[in-house]
Amino acid sequence: MSAGKILVIDDDPQIRRVMRSTLTAHGYEVNDARSGEEGLQRLHSDSYDLVLLDINMPGMGGMETCRTIRSGSDTAIIMLTVNSMERQKVDALDAGADDYITKPFNMPELLARIRATLRRLPQLPGQSDLQPLANIGVHISLSSREATARGHTSKLTAREFDLLSYFLARPNRTITHRELLQAVWGPDYGDELEYLRVFVNRLRKKIEPDPSKPTLLVTDAWAGYRFQIPQ
Repeated sequence: MSAGKILVIDDDPQIRRVMRSTLTAHGYEVNDARSGEEGLQRLHSDSYDLVLLDINMPGMGGMETCRTIRSGSDTAIIMLTVNSMERQKVDALDAGADDYITKPFNMPELLARIRATLRRLPQLPGQSDLQPLANIGVHISLSSREATARGHTSKLTAREFDLLSYFLARPNRTITHRELLQAVWGPDYGDELEYLRVFVNRLRKKIEPDPSKPTLLVTDAWAGYRFQIPQ
């Protein structure tokens, strides 16, 4: 049984060969593309569980490719970057990536990131707590992973859905940054606060009546975040 289907998009042929060989040996089905344009063609003709996407490529760069993928798909994306600058990492997450890893990396680290990105939290039982949200014009469909606010329906990525589900199962209490990261991303995470800042902002744009003045997904300064169910 396949561990998952992965598309590698990288202009370096050696990287593609190593990725294909190593990932196949670990049970993944692997295809590759040498450019953003070719990668989009492959995604159009087939479905994948995860995309490994180089950030620096000629032609359509990784950021543009990531935004294009995310505009029409919730496929998981890990960005591969040679730049360890914080700004570029945040930009990758803002573009729609679920995670990133800095080159050069070792394969055990990449495999761990892939497993963390593909892991799914158990489904949230029941929907009894969602009615108060409907009362303020916010509708969340757990079955279709969609959120409607301000009359606009948005598809939630798998990571956004897992984060929102974790909040919904623990309403009205502060959840620390570390707890959120380890529960949603995995036990190897805990200090990547930029992940939470970006993903919480992404969720706010999809579920808040007014994203600039969040009342549902609120920040508890220096502590974490809280999903406040309206009374």
